[in-house]
Amino acid sequence: MANIALFLTYEGTAYHGWQVQKNLPTVCETLEKAASMVVGHRVHVVGCGRTDAGVHARCYVANFHTDSKIPVDRLPYALNTHLPVDIVVTKAFQVHDGFNAIGSCARKEYTYQIYNSRMRDPFYVNRAWFYPRILDQRIMQAAADQFVGTHDFAAVRSVGTDVKSTVRTVYYYQVERRGDLLILRVCANGFLYNMARAMAGTLVYAAEGKIAPEQIGQILESGNRTAAGPTVPPGGLYMTHLWYDDGIAKFECPE
Repeated sequence: MANIALFLTYEGTAYHGWQVQKNLPTVCETLEKAASMVVGHRVHVVGCGRTDAGVHARCYVANFHTDSKIPVDRLPYALNTHLPVDIVVTKAFQVHDGFNAIGSCARKEYTYQIYNSRMRDPFYVNRAWFYPRILDQRIMQAAADQFVGTHDFAAVRSVGTDVKSTVRTVYYYQVERRGDLLILRVCANGFLYNMARAMAGTLVYAAEGKIAPEQIGQILESGNRTAAGPTVPPGGLYMTHLWYDDGIAKFECPE
């Protein structure tokens, strides 16, 4: 059977995250149903991460095995005819049999958007967190810099999926303002449950003066979740970039 990798993008407002859940609509279940109709047999789709309810993906990678003879370059068009308008497959290609969308992923980037204005904008509903108190991006960048490196990130994760280790490496964390929009980009070799959203909340805490940027190292060392900032709403979070290199397959899924 061929192992097929897919690039897809989705607006996650209508879904309870990626992972299949009983009696709740999810991105994975929706994609599996579409793929099964196209290839003519039941398929199991593996995704590159468990995005939460309401979280979006400008870039997402998934894979599944099939014995279908449909040309791989035609699969995106066939799949999209069976998918709702808020999920789109942009590319399909064959990968080696051992490739796994989550296990083979070397780095991930998440982007969090804050609509930082006195007046809300209806076009950013469910696409950015509306925050009316003006935030200083320079303070937020100073705080973001403290997360870069290899640390134990237990202080910025929610209780969820059990993991062997809470140590992760953050390669960069960039804060940019584009008018009223604050864009927070963080890249790591992996993310704990709600880690990206808790990190964003900690940056907001710093900008509010509730913690000093230089205190973040101490917070991480303490492992105390209550010392860090809140878990910000999911609608502002996007998976935006993925890097793959498992020794055989090497490619990027760019924004």
